[in-house]
Formats: sequence, C-alpha cells, structure tokens
Amino acid sequence: MLRSGAVAEAPPTRSIVLWCPDWPVVAAARAAGEPPEQPFAVVVKGQVFACSASARQHGVARGLRLREAQARCPGLVVQPYDEALDHRAFEPVIRAVEAAVPGVEVLRPGTLALRSRGPARYYGGERAAAATLAGIAADHGAPGVRVGVADTPFAAEQAARARPVRPGERARIVPVGGSAPFLADLPLGVLGDADLAMLLGRLGITTLGGFAALGDDQVRDRFGQAGAFLHRLAGGRDPREIAAREVPPELRVEASFEPPLDRADQVAFAFRRSADDFAERLRVAGLVATSIRVGIVDERDILLERVWVHPRWFDAGDVVDRVRWQLAGGVDPTGLEAPVVQVVLEPVAVDDTANHERGLWGSGPDERVHHGLARVQGLVGHDGVVTPRIGGGRTLAERVVLVPWGDAPAGGERALATVRDRPWPGKLPGPPPATVLERPRPVDVETAAGVVVDVDARGVLTGEPERFRAEGERGGRFGAVTAWAGPWPLVVRWWESGGRRLHRLQLVDDGGRAWYLVLADHRWWAEAVAT
Repeated sequence: MLRSGAVAEAPPTRSIVLWCPDWPVVAAARAAGEPPEQPFAVVVKGQVFACSASARQHGVARGLRLREAQARCPGLVVQPYDEALDHRAFEPVIRAVEAAVPGVEVLRPGTLALRSRGPARYYGGERAAAATLAGIAADHGAPGVRVGVADTPFAAEQAARARPVRPGERARIVPVGGSAPFLADLPLGVLGDADLAMLLGRLGITTLGGFAALGDDQVRDRFGQAGAFLHRLAGGRDPREIAAREVPPELRVEASFEPPLDRADQVAFAFRRSADDFAERLRVAGLVATSIRVGIVDERDILLERVWVHPRWFDAGDVVDRVRWQLAGGVDPTGLEAPVVQVVLEPVAVDDTANHERGLWGSGPDERVHHGLARVQGLVGHDGVVTPRIGGGRTLAERVVLVPWGDAPAGGERALATVRDRPWPGKLPGPPPATVLERPRPVDVETAAGVVVDVDARGVLTGEPERFRAEGERGGRFGAVTAWAGPWPLVVRWWESGGRRLHRLQLVDDGGRAWYLVLADHRWWAEAVAT
C-alpha cells in the first residue's frame, strides 16, 4: 500500500553515463589547431562557456566575463563557441560506441547514456563494461572520458562527474540502491535551476539530500511540476527512461560525370537516376523533403551551391528542374561557364510522409494549384512564376517583393517580417491601395483655372487640385477631384549628389477611385489606385 502523498514509480533503470570533461574546449581547440591542454576557453556573448583545466588553475571559470578571464590568465586562447562544431566533432565517438553497444542516448555533445544491463552481461560486469566503453571513446577522439554507473541516468552522470575515489580512477560505480545516499551531499546547483537553488538556500536547504527530504505534495504545491521533477531527481528517483537515438538514414546522393558535361540539359538528364534514388530513399524512410541543397562542382573545382524550398514537397521531377534552373536559369541550356563534373543533393528539411498524404477524396484545390504552378514553372523557368510578399520601405513599389514560386524570401520569412515592421520614417500610414501599378502612369493635376498644380520650395501645393486626368482614361478628358490630401515630402538618398526630393499626394476622382500620386521633377505620376 502506498503512503499518503507517495507516487507510484517504475523501477529504476540501471544506467551507464560516459562524460568527456571540457568537450567544447576539446572540439574547438582541435578545429583551431591548438593543443587543448593549454589555457583555452570558448565564449558566448562575452562570457566563458567552457575552459580547460589549465585555465581553471589560473582562476578562469564558466560564466566569467571575457575581460576578467583574460586579466586572470593573460595567455588565454579564446574561441567563439560553435554548437554545430560541438555536435559534428562528437559524432565519430557516438558511432563508435553505438557499434559496440546498441541503445545509446546522446544527452549532449560529450555525454552519452545507455542501459547497463546489456553491456554488463556482455563484458563481464559493470566495471569491465565501463572500462571498455571508455577506451572505445578515447580511441575515437574523446580523451579522459569518465564513466558513472548508478540506478538512474541523473545519478550516473553525477557519478561520472564526481571526484575519483582513487587517483587515476576513471569509473565510479554506485551500488544498487545507493543512488539516494550518493546524491544526498551534492549541492543544489547540479540540478541546473539557479532560481530554485537560490530560493531553497534562503530556506536553509543547500544539498540534494535536504531537498529530497521534503514531501512530494509540499514540493508540488510550492514549486509546480518542474520542481516536483527535480525533487525526484534529487532523491534518486529519476523518472526518465534512456531512449536510444534514432540514426537518420543516409539521404545524400551524388552523381559524377566523366567526361564532364557542358550542357545544362545533359546534366539534368544524367542526374535523373540519382533524383529517383533520392526520392526512393525518402519514401523508404517515410519522409518527404521540403527543402533541399544542390551543390554543383565544375571542372575548375568551383562549387555552386544553393538551397531550394518547396511549398509542398520535392519529387524526382522537382529535383531535376531545380538542378537545371541552377545551372542555366531554365533559359539557355548551353549557358554553362564550365563543364560540370559532379552534382550533390541532400535534404535540408524533411517531414513525415503522413503529414502530406492525399485526402480521403483525393487532392484538394490547393494541391491542384501546386501541380499547375509546378508545370508552368517547368515550362517558363524558375523566375517565370512569382508570388508577392509584403516587404519594407517607404514607397509602395519598395514594399512589393516578388519571390519565385516555391522559394523562401532572402533571409527567410522572419527576416522579411523584421524589415516590414521597421519604423521607415516617411512611410505613409495604411490602409494601402488595392492595386500597385507595375509601371507608374503619367497623370495631370490642375486647378479649376487649368493651371498645373506643383509644390513650392516650402513643400506646399501651388494651387488646390480641382481637375484630374490619367493617361489612357476617358479619352484624355479631365474629371473632377472630389477629395485630396497631402502633400507629404520624401527625400530619397539625401546623402548622395543624385538624391531627389519627392512629394506624394492622394486624391479621389469623380468616379470614386482613389489615386496615389508622386511628384518627381515637377511631373505627377500615379503609382497605385484603389476602386
């Protein structure tokens, strides 16, 4: 029977954790060609993210400001932290351990976790398994690996990080059932929640054992679910199961051409089989590619690389079209600067096939639109079908951004939204007109006496607009102006000698249409109209 407030929990998972101390420093130092034993630190936003043991001997520590760290250790070698490099450099270690023992979970670069039952049985005990796995990791680029074995993944990681019982010892084995006593004397900081540690410290609780002694209900009521989870970790009751990482399938394909091909249509035709192979690998993996990277290498050893985005997903035909467009823009099949020796294709973003299955009653209107646009684009070229986006700027023409169908705007939608939301001094308030003309149309604005309306040096109209005529409208006859507003000045590139001063005016004709006009060099032009 459970006591009041107790939580029914699964039996603990006996775990092994491999930890490489200062892994970010090891990865960064190797990439920079520097020995990791020297005073070395990687920084993020001006603060030390990780440092070597020799740097710590000089007083450098995680979280220290860069200037203070360099003051304490003048010979400190500093590199910016690169998370991608951290992961990439650790991949050989992961694969080597996975080859020896299945079911490896990557906690973070430099730290691996796995269940101990299988390795202990295979290698003849937990200590033998720990020594073997540490050796494998060291042989593949993770020096000084420490191993912890305990009842839970959290306790095993703390055992790996704990000070060795004997000098030179690389493995710390916590006996079965001994995780809670082992964790009891550790500081609250190992939980990774500074706010919780500070609050508990004010209450006089400074160790995991003191925190674990609190009742489950008390902790849940005061600190919520997050606090309850950390409370269970502190008591050696880690509720997490070790989940082996899923190794992604190899989806990269490439095609080499000997002799090199000097026509875009030849390259596209020769790459068709590789594109079919790419589509088949995705199908077997249950994935679709929504973004791909195409790299083309010519005989000058120059790489032409581009990322393509699709609003739906790429099939083999879409891939071949992108290769052809990237080579020759879809216009001139003989327009290659140099013969091509290799084409490399790899996915950038993939999604589950289930999210793109056809509906119960077949494809919907959107799907048919995608297919239709793809066919048209295949005929007229990549830039022949465009979609409008709202960008940033002061004039209406600047705010219309045309993007080839299927592509993401330069910098992505987030960058476009950032540009759109800038203050843009001089921009007219909304709502914007319904139609922005592709080319400005010349118009005439006159007073009732037939005098052309202009703007004087003070930015004031020289007369009240009463008559309006647009080129190609009403057979060239003037109509009445029923309402108007403005003008608003706009100085374009005032810091250059070729800068201009423009004036904008809004008016409504007797047909109820609203016109957006710009005065440039004493001539009125219509940029937009709303009916």
